[in-house]
Parts: sequence; structure tokens; C-alpha cells
Amino acid sequence: MSLDIRSFTEKLRVTDGAWGTQLQALGLPPGNPPEIWNASSPASVEKVAAGYVQAGSDVIITNTFGANKFVLDSHGAADRVAALAEAGARISLKAVEGTDVKVFGSIGPTGKIVMMGDVSPDELGAAFTEAAEALQWGGVDAIVLETFNELDEARIALEAVKSACQLPVILSMTFASGADGTSTMMGNSPADLAKLAGKYGADGIGANCGTGPENYVKVARMFREVTDLPLWIKANAGLPELVKGKTTFPMGPEEFASFVPQLAEAGANFIGGCCGTTPDHIRRVREAVDGL
Repeated sequence: MSLDIRSFTEKLRVTDGAWGTQLQALGLPPGNPPEIWNASSPASVEKVAAGYVQAGSDVIITNTFGANKFVLDSHGAADRVAALAEAGARISLKAVEGTDVKVFGSIGPTGKIVMMGDVSPDELGAAFTEAAEALQWGGVDAIVLETFNELDEARIALEAVKSACQLPVILSMTFASGADGTSTMMGNSPADLAKLAGKYGADGIGANCGTGPENYVKVARMFREVTDLPLWIKANAGLPELVKGKTTFPMGPEEFASFVPQLAEAGANFIGGCCGTTPDHIRRVREAVDGL
């Protein structure tokens, strides 16, 4: 039976944190696609997934953010998309065995800009279809389309995934631009995303990456003014800083989790973390949610 996102979010849900930085801490070389490790180092990927399960997540994602032919082509792995996506699903599912934790398949953007016209919408749609079919075959409970910046690509992805599988789909974009930090890079607002989601049948919407939790309190309120769809919020651990040539995120677990009451009041149904967050951040989020 398909997961009912509305019923599932009658209770505030805790999601997971960052994956890329956690995998790099385990030895993934910077610049290498994390999805390759689904085949070459599955134990390391499972360790990241299990860390978030142990931290108290109700939902974890899959190590498949870049599992599409356009991203993997630059690494000579365009023909491995389906295999790597399915493997990512099965690794996360193994990490949640014996628990009630759900697994949402992660699909990110292709890196192509629709308005530039160098790739056709049909080609983009086919790439998202391939990833979605593999994730569904791998057994995930839902799909989350995350970190999108262009509304046209988000629409293509949503239509493709909804056509390709019977899973619920959450559509999340990055809102960190504009005068008050509540627009996408292309100038779209939460209301624009809400309108798109309603028209094309998203089961939930949200915001992730690009900014810290304080900014996403504002974004969550803007969403709630225009939609009652379940709301997915995953902020970064503050804004990145360059320290001794290394990118770091300044917000510790306690400060990050201090925004949980505000996010909940603003209408978030899923609260987790993006870049710079760790199992310790999610453990604190879990405590904050349980304390509400």
C-alpha cells in the first residue's frame, strides 16, 4: 500500500541530515559522485544511513541525489544510473530494517538549465523517469525531488516522476536569493512552487539547502499562506564559511535545533537538515520535536 503523506504527517516528522559531507568524512574524495559508492563502498553508505536512523529520524533519504545520466555522464557512468539508483534504495532500506523509519528516494536536478535550450524537455524527462523507476523498483516509500532552482526543470521532473511511478512525490526547491532570501536563484517564490505543485499533483512541497533555519522559518510561513500541502524543510547548518581553505558550516547541533519550535509553528511537517548537518544535529532535532 502506498504511503499516505497527509496521514503520515499528522505527526511532526524528523528527517535526516547531510549525506555528502558524511560520506567525505568516511573517505569519499571531494568531486567524486557519491552514487558510485552505492556499488563500490555500500558499507560506508549504509553507515551514514544507519547514523541517521540511530539519531531518531522518521525518514531517511537515499544516496541517489545525482543519479541521472547528465550528472553521471561526466564521470563515465551514464549507463549505470538505474543500477546505482536501485542499489542506493536497497542500502537505505537495509539500514531501516526492523524499524518504522521510511525511505524517500532522493532525486536532484540534472545540472542543465531548461531555458538555455541545449537539452530538450523530453530528454530531461527521460532522465528523471529512469531514476524514479529504479528507486521504485528498489522499494522506496516515496520520492523527494530536492534542491531544484529552476521552476521549469522542477515541473518536468514532477510530471516525469508522477507518470513513471505510483509513489507519493515531494517537490523541494532552494529559496536563498532575492532581497529577503526567500526566492530561488531564478526569482521564483514559495507561492510559485505551491501553484505548480497543486497543478501537477505533488503530494508535498518544501525548501532545502542554500540557507540556514532562520530564513526557512520565513519561507515556511510563506508556503502556509498559500497551501495546505505537507511541508518539507531541510535547512543548512548556517551559511558556509571558508576556514583554512576548507568549507565549514558554523551552526552547531543545539543552535540548529533551537529553530524547531519556530519551524513547527510556521507549518513545517518534516524537519531535518541539509549541508553541514550531522547525526548530532538530527539527534537534537529529535529531542526538540519530542519536547513540543
